[in-house]
Amino acid sequence: MDVAHVNPFIESFMNVMPQLGFTNTSKKGLSVKGQELVCSGVIVLVGIVGTLKGNVVYRIDTEYAKKIASTMMMGMPVEQLDDMARSALSELSNMLTATAATGFAALGVSIDISTPTLLSGENISVKMSSKQVLSIELLANDIPVEVLISFEG
Repeated sequence: MDVAHVNPFIESFMNVMPQLGFTNTSKKGLSVKGQELVCSGVIVLVGIVGTLKGNVVYRIDTEYAKKIASTMMMGMPVEQLDDMARSALSELSNMLTATAATGFAALGVSIDISTPTLLSGENISVKMSSKQVLSIELLANDIPVEVLISFEG
């Protein structure tokens, strides 16, 4: 996977999260994973089509997801992942991926994104679109968010 295809996602996170009330953002780590993933917590899947084809998955532990939703809803307490909290998290993934798409456009790469699909639970099996998946660990106010990127070919 080309590093140029990773940077728009990192830059998107660093730009979008502060607009939502997260004052401290950073990149924690980068690793490569296989095509078959087993995830727990909140998983938001977004498809990518265009010059690049694939998908991106945002994975957040459930308790951290509640904190993110609460911050996005101006500090309203989030005790459970109700429809409002799930909507906020889906919108976050939409904002992050759309901003990354704008970053790709600046590189001359045209992509479109699908509507986000949110899943939550334990041991959710996700099969990504390519054999090699890049995992980026990002932090927003010390809340870890894993971004899993998979492009075909």
